[in-house]
Amino acid sequence: MAWNKKPLRRKDKQDALFAENARLEEERARGAIEDARAMTPDAQPEDELEVPKDTLGTVKRLWSAAKGERWRFGVVIAAILLYTGFHVAAPAYSAHVIDVLWANIQAAFAAGRTFTVTWDTGGQELAIYFGIWTGACALYSVQCFVMAGFAEKLNLSLRTSIAEKLNRLPLKFFDGHKPGEVVSRATNDLDKMSEVLQTGLLKLMSAVGTIIGALIMMCRYSLLLTGIFLVFALLSTLVTQYVSKQTLRLAAERQRYVGKLTATVEEAYSGRLIIKSFNREEASSAEVHELADKLATASRRADFVTNAISPLIRFIIRLAQVIIAMVAGGMLVGGQITIGVFQAFFHYIYQVSEPLTQLSFTINTLQNALASVERVFDILDEEEVEPDPAVEAAAHLPASVEGRVDFERVRFGYNLEKPLMRDVTFHVEPGQKIAIVGATGAGKTTLINLLMRFYEIGGGRIALDGVDTHELTRAALRQNFGMVLQDAWLFEGTIAENIAYGRPDATREEIVAAAKMAHVDHFVRTMPDGYDTRVENDAENISQGQRQLLTIARVILCDPKILILDEATSSVDTRTERDIVRAMETLMHGRTSFVIAHRLSTIVDADLILHMRAGTIIEQGTHEELLAENGPYAELYRSQFA
Repeated sequence: MAWNKKPLRRKDKQDALFAENARLEEERARGAIEDARAMTPDAQPEDELEVPKDTLGTVKRLWSAAKGERWRFGVVIAAILLYTGFHVAAPAYSAHVIDVLWANIQAAFAAGRTFTVTWDTGGQELAIYFGIWTGACALYSVQCFVMAGFAEKLNLSLRTSIAEKLNRLPLKFFDGHKPGEVVSRATNDLDKMSEVLQTGLLKLMSAVGTIIGALIMMCRYSLLLTGIFLVFALLSTLVTQYVSKQTLRLAAERQRYVGKLTATVEEAYSGRLIIKSFNREEASSAEVHELADKLATASRRADFVTNAISPLIRFIIRLAQVIIAMVAGGMLVGGQITIGVFQAFFHYIYQVSEPLTQLSFTINTLQNALASVERVFDILDEEEVEPDPAVEAAAHLPASVEGRVDFERVRFGYNLEKPLMRDVTFHVEPGQKIAIVGATGAGKTTLINLLMRFYEIGGGRIALDGVDTHELTRAALRQNFGMVLQDAWLFEGTIAENIAYGRPDATREEIVAAAKMAHVDHFVRTMPDGYDTRVENDAENISQGQRQLLTIARVILCDPKILILDEATSSVDTRTERDIVRAMETLMHGRTSFVIAHRLSTIVDADLILHMRAGTIIEQGTHEELLAENGPYAELYRSQFA
């Protein structure tokens, strides 16, 4: 029966993911909420304070990415226009309703009868007024739901594009970008875009339409009252902008301390054993408390300004309303306006003041979101790996790969202007053990990366069984390799699933057989659930040596033709090293093997030793031949066994 569990989910355990990006995550989660509130009493949270480099270009590209979903945006625009019409018409019609009711009330009192609302004495007008607000509510719901669909569909489209793009990016992209940075762009930045489209853009379009419509109606009723309101509206806008600048400065100071404190706490937690072993608990605690005090001080200052702006702006608006009420009251008594117009004007004041207060913040949120989208587009614009040849044009390896490898005058450089490798040439026969030695940074891992086509060479030729690897598809090439790395990585799942990672269709019997060959079966059977014991990469119930044996069992199960062993015993004790060496000897039997090693004692039996320095092979030969030459290798060997 096939052993085929669900796909494993890689648990990203990179220390830098949190520590290096703490400032970014904290700003998204906490810090900028206050920034947003400072700009407007009813604003939504916002994070980093950024502006796009090319606003128009980013908008055009985002619109292009929304192809297929633009009809939703068209529906939203139509709903907003109709909603704005209903919203602006409601106060004007309310003036008519109140005037009709007031006239009927006065007529009833004059006739000495009790006033009751009937269809002819205001009921019809009330029904129409109710219908206007019902229509506005329905249109608001339509625009919210449709815009949510537009934003999430666009979000999904861009995330899919990023996922596909990441599979086409060269290894140098991941070498130059932290994991947290890439994850943040694919998640936080796109979530921000979606949220702002659903809230900020809707608010902006509705606010613009409402402000224009309401001001037109206010001017129709009274230019004097409208002028008074505009003076106070301008004053509140200037105050908001000034206080917002102070808030942003204080918020930035707070975020610096948030980042420092978060990084310090993360460092203290990760290095707790070192701290204890050097009796640095008090010093570490004092550092955390000092940063916490500075953060508290910065937070108090930022919170004061944040919480002061809302009452201040509302006070200015209320002051405007008081003055307008006094002037409008005189006009009402003088018969210049009706009681219905009196209340409608105040309704328009509310319609204008709230969106006007939020307008500057809404624009900032949109700019912020566009800056986030630009970062996403930066990933989508990254240079991709050279595409594989078409299946029909690709070369094919022999049915039974022997494992013959040739490097012929290979040249390579991470920077084209600064080549690392020049004319690297060597030949490997099937079944040979090749050792690669040299100081850190000599180019040992780079050599393997070129063999696996993680990087493309800049000249020369690499061949497998006489076939140029550049003419093969990457999948066809890499299926012949098995790698055991220094970092023994396990995935979240059971032990059996981890062993069968390269062959998810393997049977339980095949998994157990591979574990026995790797000398790990006995250990697995001592676990609580045996091969069904669940593990994670950061689980502490499995030692480093046992992890390494499990990764060797994983490679054994795949039965590759060529092995790559990268310092597989560098971080284990001597006894565990013997077990790993025994497992690797079983694994290497009859296979071409490339062994990267710092301990020369483990590779003295190699068929070919490549001694590298600064990306170049300075010596090659067997252990005895290189010792006889009394060159750099002999000096390196003697330095280890002096």
